[in-house]
Amino acid sequence: MTYQETLNWMFSQLPMYQKQGKLAFKAKLDNIKALAKHLGSPEKRFKSIHVAGTNGKGSTSHMLASVFQEAGYKVGLYTSPHLKDFRERIKINGLPISEQEVVEFITEHKLFFENHDCSFFEMTVGMAYDFFAANQVDIAIIEVGLGGRLDSTNIITPEVSVITNIGLDHTDMLGDTLEQIAYEKAGIIKPGVPVVISEYHQDTYPVFKQVAETLGSDLYLGSELLNSYESDLRGHYQKRNIKGVVTAIHLLKSKFKISESDIVTGLSKVVLNTGLLGRWQQLQQSPLVITDTAHNKEGLSMVLQQLIKMPCEKLHIVLGVVKDKNLQEILSVFPRNAEYYFCQPEISRALGVEVLKNEAAKFLLNGSSYVSVSEAYMAAKKNAGPGDCIYIGGSTFVVAEII
Repeated sequence: MTYQETLNWMFSQLPMYQKQGKLAFKAKLDNIKALAKHLGSPEKRFKSIHVAGTNGKGSTSHMLASVFQEAGYKVGLYTSPHLKDFRERIKINGLPISEQEVVEFITEHKLFFENHDCSFFEMTVGMAYDFFAANQVDIAIIEVGLGGRLDSTNIITPEVSVITNIGLDHTDMLGDTLEQIAYEKAGIIKPGVPVVISEYHQDTYPVFKQVAETLGSDLYLGSELLNSYESDLRGHYQKRNIKGVVTAIHLLKSKFKISESDIVTGLSKVVLNTGLLGRWQQLQQSPLVITDTAHNKEGLSMVLQQLIKMPCEKLHIVLGVVKDKNLQEILSVFPRNAEYYFCQPEISRALGVEVLKNEAAKFLLNGSSYVSVSEAYMAAKKNAGPGDCIYIGGSTFVVAEII
């Protein structure tokens, strides 16, 4: 198969959460354990950091990778979902796995995948772990896909676990209270392995504390870090992620040679070192165009708080979401004094644009609907003056069609 044929097979034949939602979620780790055994247990052949959380886990993973790269280490980075190309998910020192390596891995193990009905995510995790082990990375930064306890990545024993924050997202699979979701995220905590909680929340911290105590794992709170650090990731919400990142790195200084200069430089060169996209990303200056992958109430609240403080004459918002989001929670945080351009990304899980427009009207969010993300964006640019601001978001898949 060609690279595109390989991707088509992965995307269409087997369940994939980004397309099917809950139907692709498997409430057990039997398959990934069987695949790991089939591959020769690659997860045991490299050191790792495991990162979970509702918001911020992708940014945190990229910041960690950047710092380790600056310190001279060979760094694997596994993240999801991708924005433009599947290979974004699996990188070493910022360079993605090659198309040929993707094709060869799938071709070699295709029979196993079919016989075991492996999910898209299980195949991808197996590919990443095999790639990192074969290339003898010094450390791999592994971002959880969904939840933690039952996530396919959760077969590693990391050097440290990091949990960024907890919000009400994917409640149909992880639980409908913060405590229930925290318990699922806490599933990445391993016996005797230190865990960093990036920020304190009165409802979730006791859950992490109890799990850590039960497993004999030391618990650290990133928000207690006194030193102030800056990053090239300009979203104000990154300040919370940075504290978790630096706290985790300090815990590993006895195992890895990382200087204060490496931390400072690594945090300032995240985009350059890792190729991270879609986090408070500025696409142009006049009018100012900002896009961000925030897609739940907590994430959007932080992004929109920063957005409405920007000096702009009029705000234009290109907005699309997927079906499984709580519209009442999400739409309630958007400003009323903006012009809206409603759209839907080109995936089966996208919420119909007219449904979104009608629901938004209940929150006094008014605008027009468009048949595609690109048409909505073009209309916003046409209507915006040089001193205006355009924001594009609501879903990772909306952002992916623009950048």
